[in-house]
Amino acid sequence: KGKTLVEANTLLTKKGLYLKVEGEDFDPLIVPGRIVRQDVPAGNKVKEQRGIKVFLSKGPKVWSIPELTGQTIEEAEPVIAKSGLRIEKIIRLHSDSVEKDKIIAQRPNPDEVAWGTSSQKSDENGGRQYGLSLIVSSGPYQVIYSCPEFFGRSREEALALAERLRLNI
Repeated sequence: KGKTLVEANTLLTKKGLYLKVEGEDFDPLIVPGRIVRQDVPAGNKVKEQRGIKVFLSKGPKVWSIPELTGQTIEEAEPVIAKSGLRIEKIIRLHSDSVEKDKIIAQRPNPDEVAWGTSSQKSDENGGRQYGLSLIVSSGPYQVIYSCPEFFGRSREEALALAERLRLNI
């Protein structure tokens, strides 16, 4: 792991083994072109003339971040999945200007590049996914009005209270 093909091939040839490149994988820590994993763990005993399968690093995965603001989570979910991303966190905030259940903001932003980092997690297929945080509108605060107590007040007091509260009688 971490070695170049030449280094790995030299080591294997000395041991009577040979190298077989099977494919490539993204890895945020290993330089592209170097070995990221092998089919036989280091230190295991193998028969002579056996091929050791290796996978080369493609470097860190870079995700294109789609613009999600203005969409509902239901509208955004297929776009997120298609991009190889996942929703990591949803924060709900009241907003007088953004309709309820619409995405107000996101992190990372669409103009940012997301590299494979420690915040990525494996999906069920062993692939890597990058997490998004979304701020979603809960709509405006619900305004609750209470009727003032007029019982026991004189007509003048009730009218003054209604006027002060901007109520029509």
